[in-house]
Amino acid sequence: MNCSYKQKQDLHEHLASSNHIDDQLYNVIIEMFRKENISDCQKSLSKDDAQKHIQQYIIEELNYSFVDKQQKLKDVTNNITKITNIIKSIYEHDFNKNDYSTKIYLERRQELIQNISKNKKIIQFLKFLVSLTSIDEKFIQSGSNSLNLLVEMKVDLSKQSFINIRIKNTSIVGANLIRSNLSGSELDNVDISGINLNGALLLNCKWKNIRINEFHHLNGHSSYVKSVCFSPNGKILASGSNDNSIRLWDFKTGQQISQLDGHSQGVLSLCFSPDGISLASSSDDKSICLWNVKTGQQKIKFEGNCNTVYSICFSPDGTTLASGSDDKSIILWDVKTGQLKQQLYGHSYGVLSVCFSPNGTTLASGGDDKSICLWDVKTGQLKHKLEGHSFGVLSVCFSPDGKTLASGSNDNSIRLWNVKTGQQISQLDGHSQGVLSLCFSPDGISLASGSVDKSIYLWDVVTQQQKSQLIGHGDSVNSVCFSPDGSTLASGSSDKSIYLWDVLTGQYNTQLIGHGDSVNSVCYSPDGTTLASSSGDQVICLWDVKTGQQKSIFMGHGDSVNSVCFSPDSNTLASGSSDKSICIWDVTTGKLKLELYGHISGVLSVCFSPDGTTLASASFDKSICLWDVKTGQLKSKLIGHGESVNQVCFSPDGITLATGRYDNSIRLWNVKTRKKHSKFDGHSHGVLSVCFSPDGTTLASGSEDNSICLWDVKTGKKNIQFEGHSHEVLTVCFSRDGTTLASGSVDNSIRLWDVKTGQQKSTLEGHSNTVRSVCFSPDSTKLVSGSQDNSIRLWDVQNLQYQTRLDGQSFFIEPPYNLSEAALSAFDINYMNINVGQQISVDQIYKDIPSTFSQRVDNYITILLISQKPIFQAKGALIFKGEFINKAGIDLRQLLKQRGSYILESQIEFQQKQN
Repeated sequence: MNCSYKQKQDLHEHLASSNHIDDQLYNVIIEMFRKENISDCQKSLSKDDAQKHIQQYIIEELNYSFVDKQQKLKDVTNNITKITNIIKSIYEHDFNKNDYSTKIYLERRQELIQNISKNKKIIQFLKFLVSLTSIDEKFIQSGSNSLNLLVEMKVDLSKQSFINIRIKNTSIVGANLIRSNLSGSELDNVDISGINLNGALLLNCKWKNIRINEFHHLNGHSSYVKSVCFSPNGKILASGSNDNSIRLWDFKTGQQISQLDGHSQGVLSLCFSPDGISLASSSDDKSICLWNVKTGQQKIKFEGNCNTVYSICFSPDGTTLASGSDDKSIILWDVKTGQLKQQLYGHSYGVLSVCFSPNGTTLASGGDDKSICLWDVKTGQLKHKLEGHSFGVLSVCFSPDGKTLASGSNDNSIRLWNVKTGQQISQLDGHSQGVLSLCFSPDGISLASGSVDKSIYLWDVVTQQQKSQLIGHGDSVNSVCFSPDGSTLASGSSDKSIYLWDVLTGQYNTQLIGHGDSVNSVCYSPDGTTLASSSGDQVICLWDVKTGQQKSIFMGHGDSVNSVCFSPDSNTLASGSSDKSICIWDVTTGKLKLELYGHISGVLSVCFSPDGTTLASASFDKSICLWDVKTGQLKSKLIGHGESVNQVCFSPDGITLATGRYDNSIRLWNVKTRKKHSKFDGHSHGVLSVCFSPDGTTLASGSEDNSICLWDVKTGKKNIQFEGHSHEVLTVCFSRDGTTLASGSVDNSIRLWDVKTGQQKSTLEGHSNTVRSVCFSPDSTKLVSGSQDNSIRLWDVQNLQYQTRLDGQSFFIEPPYNLSEAALSAFDINYMNINVGQQISVDQIYKDIPSTFSQRVDNYITILLISQKPIFQAKGALIFKGEFINKAGIDLRQLLKQRGSYILESQIEFQQKQN
């Protein structure tokens, strides 16, 4: 028999042996091991005396009556024997020796998941193995593999007690560890990309060699970051901005070293000299400056350009600086004297990018005239003119061996060229807007590209395939640059920030599920168990609200699906698409029940009547259709809008239909008579969204004018106007009690408003692109949002952020964490007589958090993220001491802080200063 097959079968059989074990025993055994300082669980479980002790401990802990004790003793004995046998088998299995998260074990892992994913008993046993790592180091690898399996199976790991766990050599990409206690945990060589640590407790953790797709972002510039560049030794990162400044950053700490001021307009390009002593900068002010990196002093100012200098590049020997300008010329400067050595003409429009070949003999230039020129540096002669782009060439970059040139253009494409022949090798397509910046990795294997579409792509140069996509910036990515060792990519954006990315963690063995395009619409089922989403990828997905597991996929539309809506009984889903059709789906079977045609342009919105018999649809064709849900027949077409109808919404009694349109107005229609009976005017731009309050007395509207209005349905009077969003409001939704209104905007934010007072209650930030849809859960404790960043977020919008019990138990911080009196007082907890053996209830800490940070801790956090791209979250996480170091030696506490975590030492120091 094949050894691999036998191992696979054996593992499933071993795990299946846990099917008849009482789940309650696991926590009791772990607690007993902890209290009695047991570090060899096999030895403890296998000895007769020890087994009797464990049996007695369990019987007492589970608090059975005398009669029950006698009856349960035999069951407990049998259970302990089973646990002992399984542990022994696991210990000897390669599951406890090898990293199962790697590609080698992909097939085995997938088959195992298929067999066990719905088995609750096995899932509980895997959690037990994870906790066992905190007791016995001999089970670290099996516990690590268990955690990997739990994450891949989308098991809900929120609110878990994972105190002191030791995890190594695995991947937990996308793990949802919201509000879990990971205090004392030790992680080594673990990929934590995209995990959700919102509200987690991270006291005295020791995380090292961490793999994560991003480190932190650097904030300081007050305007667009146009250029980023690493020093040759990789210790310093330089950034240039439209705020006219240059900043130098310590790469490892993320701290700003210095600021170089001298330009009178925006800094467009930066380049370090090969020896790292000097930094060159070019600007909109037509000048080029040379700076001493150590002192920050300006050494030379090159003047001679007649217009904006878009790009500069040092020659490999550091003696020459090339510049490309809007005056159509390229100038070669003598770095030592500052004198002009040579001027090259060949472009018919501005020169946007220049780059020396690695051997310094050739200079490449990209122009607004759509062409690329290759120049002989010695003679100044034009060697080749490369043509193929249909718009301006924004970036050019040589491969490290000098054989290939990459070019990025406003035509959204990247092209690879053979430098020797001047022939195009290939074209890389993927960006949806202009490619602003390119950079080869030092080994020449990867190419990074930054785009106006806000994304960064990593490409495999050999296969010309996209390796990964880095999402995070909220605006155009203007510049990308690899660190000299190739482990990190820096990016500068028009969102004023600089991001540092771990590119070695760009490849994931875990396939995250989600939409491949903008999420246009999200909708809760009335029973609250299912979430529907529709996307520009033409797909409709149904999700399990609790776990984020994909329940089903509906495919049938031939274009973007703009709107989805559940029927009142949750059994039917309607969808409207840009393909002009409306589909009616059976939620249980996933089958298409009806396909409705009546619109002559894209369908923007669909909505069921409260009794579920009628479906309303709105379209670009300026019409509203009312459909018989049972027969699929068109009951009526409402004409009266002179512009596209953006959204339709039934009143709770089903008598009225509200519509919002681009002519700045809202119209109310009598559903029975099909007549328009009211028109609300008040917005200064198009109305994009409308929603009735649950009692039907108020109508909310979101507009292109960035505002939200609340209208009295009976009188048509505008009651309140909410101002706060900085861009168009695309979606509005009332909570089920009518007290709160949620809004989503092109400004990437969600805002919660007090309907009675008109005051903003909170801003929910997390999406990196336009928020297209929001919807409250039936009980109003959750809010779901869909975004143009391709993700779906589920937010906890309850008033209390923390629950008092986690994972069904009240767990404790034990002595290893050494919480000081000062630390405790930072929570307003008056435990002033703490001794070494005392346990402090985390429940109490969580309970007191809001009162301590009432002005600083936002109660609303993302509790579930559905995205194909890993997005790291840590809002409201509490960190005390410990270490969080990635593979490059960078302290990740800065990243945690940027994601909304609280470094408690800082809070303690602040309080001590106040006292």
